[in-house]
Amino acid sequence: MKHLSRIYLILIFGILYIPILTLILFSFNAENSTAVFSGFSFRWYIELFNSPDTFEALRNTLILAVLSALISTVIGTAAAEGIYRMRSKLMKSAISSVTNIPMMNPDIVTGMSMMLFFVAVFGILGLSGDSMGFVTMLIAHVTFCLPYVILSVLPRINELGNSLSEAALDLGCTPIQAFFKVKLPNIMPGVISGMVMAFTMSLDDFVISYFVVGSSSFQTLPLLIYSMTKKKVTPDMYALSTLVVVTIFILLVISNLKSGKRVGDKRKGGVKK
Repeated sequence: MKHLSRIYLILIFGILYIPILTLILFSFNAENSTAVFSGFSFRWYIELFNSPDTFEALRNTLILAVLSALISTVIGTAAAEGIYRMRSKLMKSAISSVTNIPMMNPDIVTGMSMMLFFVAVFGILGLSGDSMGFVTMLIAHVTFCLPYVILSVLPRINELGNSLSEAALDLGCTPIQAFFKVKLPNIMPGVISGMVMAFTMSLDDFVISYFVVGSSSFQTLPLLIYSMTKKKVTPDMYALSTLVVVTIFILLVISNLKSGKRVGDKRKGGVKK
């Protein structure tokens, strides 16, 4: 049984990481081939840094993801606080269920419905479909990122309860001061995790972006890579993907080291006491 579990783990990790390692390997291939590794070279990294279209798409992707994450975090935190304060259990349950619909919906359904909505709004305002672009993508991304923020923040608020806020009010804080000075710092881990989730979802999205971008020239990395698949994905995209993977890996290592240090400091403090 022990050997079977090890084989199972090896298979799972192989399925997960062998494609990524293959991509990293062929980003250093001297030739434009995904079948034969003809030699080690930084050719595609040089071409990547000399490609203005790729860096423009990367810049657009990061701007869109950062703005989507920030806006959805602010609105989602306020929404989570509003849901928590609802007195009617039936209304709270209904709102929570409605909030989860964008997460359960297939992306293609959400994308088509948002496209039809924007077309209808532009028709009422007398605008053409060419007006779709960055603004419509930002609205769409905020919309599907909101449930993830609420799902991360609301359990923290439920866990915290009202005791600290009520104590702050008794000590002379206004409701706004009690929220920002007492409640918000205590629910900050949930807020940050929701923001990271929103950033990741926005960075990764293709289907919804494809429907709501219209004929605009605004292009994100997923849209750029999809446009390449009609011909052939060039290896400079492998180089870009490798840089993204390495960056995420470094951030994870730093985060884990900080978490381990924090746990170690707490244990040392407990031993001293």
